[in-house]
Amino acid sequence: MQRKNFTEVAEFIFLGFSIFGNHQITLFVVFLTTYIFTLTGNIIVITVICIDRHLHTPMYFFLSMLSSSETVYTLVIIPRMLSGLIFYNQPISLGSCATQMFFFAMLAINNCFLFTVMGYDRYVAICKPLRYTVLMNKGVCARLVCGSFGTGLVMAVLHVMAMFTLPFCGTMVDHFFCDIYPVMKLSCIDTTINEIINYGVSSFVIIVPVVLVFISYILIISSILKISSVEGRKKTFATCASHLTVVVVHYGCAAIAYLKPKSENAIEKDLLLSVTYTIITPLLSPVVYSLRNKEVKDALCRAVGRISS
Repeated sequence: MQRKNFTEVAEFIFLGFSIFGNHQITLFVVFLTTYIFTLTGNIIVITVICIDRHLHTPMYFFLSMLSSSETVYTLVIIPRMLSGLIFYNQPISLGSCATQMFFFAMLAINNCFLFTVMGYDRYVAICKPLRYTVLMNKGVCARLVCGSFGTGLVMAVLHVMAMFTLPFCGTMVDHFFCDIYPVMKLSCIDTTINEIINYGVSSFVIIVPVVLVFISYILIISSILKISSVEGRKKTFATCASHLTVVVVHYGCAAIAYLKPKSENAIEKDLLLSVTYTIITPLLSPVVYSLRNKEVKDALCRAVGRISS
């Protein structure tokens, strides 16, 4: 009889934002608007970088990879979330849930390591400018991007295989997508091994990139302080500060969501954190990294000028 219970669950139902009751329509409008801006910003960044030869440099190559990754990342989660705000209690099959979790984990981890790669790129550009073209040639850039993607792929496979070998008894997911902990709670058996695997993977993909990013920026700041021009220091500091803002928000929310003690789980706080790293951060990235950048804005003006002429 116990075995039968293990095999009965064929689909899950997202509770999503049901705890907010009548405010779900307001949330739908806010999230839809944000999502449109996010998609538009990322598509503009990708298009402008592709068509303007002035932006065919390592820094903008990494930016285009980040924007592409975040575009797919949001497509995996947000459309179903928006649908759930209008049509309540929509089911998702175990196969679809596993697919969503796989792409979410792969792209989220890919983004973590892309931030690290971008920090390294800025370190080389500022601290070793004379060797920049040698150290960041096309082959190196391609390997760094493939390394980020490959790490995400391996970790995602590990997560999903460990998760979906579990038997499930519950069907109601206290979330708006198939995230790891909310799905794990539905298992019929002890999940200690899965929690150890998840904590180990999460620690690796959060702590290692954070350490590398901050080492890069410490070295960058030490180089900036040697710049004789006050205006030059201000401009470079402003750029680094805006980049670090996105990094802190991204890694900070991820660390709180996946490295906090199990006893501290709270549905409202988890939903807020998830909204931050699935909706807010993908919107911040194109704005901070690209659309506030003079070179990107000039390239956008050139593209618009060509179209209008």
